[in-house]
Amino acid sequence: MGTFVIKKRTNGEFQFDLKAGNGQIILTSEGYNAKSGCENGIESVRKNAHDDAKFERKTSSNGKFYFNLKATNGQIIGKSEMYESEASRDNGIESVKKNAPDAKVEDQTV
Repeated sequence: MGTFVIKKRTNGEFQFDLKAGNGQIILTSEGYNAKSGCENGIESVRKNAHDDAKFERKTSSNGKFYFNLKATNGQIIGKSEMYESEASRDNGIESVKKNAPDAKVEDQTV
């Protein structure tokens, strides 16, 4: 079972990471000014993770693979780590689809 971990950045912004059952980070959010925005981002991931069309598969300039998860309005709500292969990236996408809907939330800002 996955976990959304809310934390505070050094610049005061909030962000979340989605971790797989093994503790590996599979998706990281943008920075939010308020914790409520961060919590809304988590709900957006839950809502959009089932839709394969919301995953933007990308290749970086150094040849590594990654993906972005986009909301219905087209905004990026989470980015993946860099992967060595397309297959690994695609496994990461499947992991988000599997873990996000029922992931618990752990707030490390309290």
